[in-house]
Amino acid sequence: MRTDFVLDALEQALHARQPSRMDGLIHHSDRGSQYVSIRYTERLAEAGIDPSGGKGDSYDNALAETINGLYKAELIYRQSWPSREAVEIAT
Repeated sequence: MRTDFVLDALEQALHARQPSRMDGLIHHSDRGSQYVSIRYTERLAEAGIDPSGGKGDSYDNALAETINGLYKAELIYRQSWPSREAVEIAT
């Protein structure tokens, strides 16, 4: 995905929502390279938006992904569920 694409999406969201700087808005992303580009992070700062994320390393994410995978295998995929709500209640 290119930076221009996510910048356009950000601009559309800012135009539609018109958040104030006092909202304490936090931008959550999937940590793709386009979200950490200089242009994108500068635009977030201009809009008063804090990017999410921590100071961890790639091993932190690997551990989280492993735990999520085990959780799904042990709980979610072991049975059929009647609805999404049933899964949400169980988890």
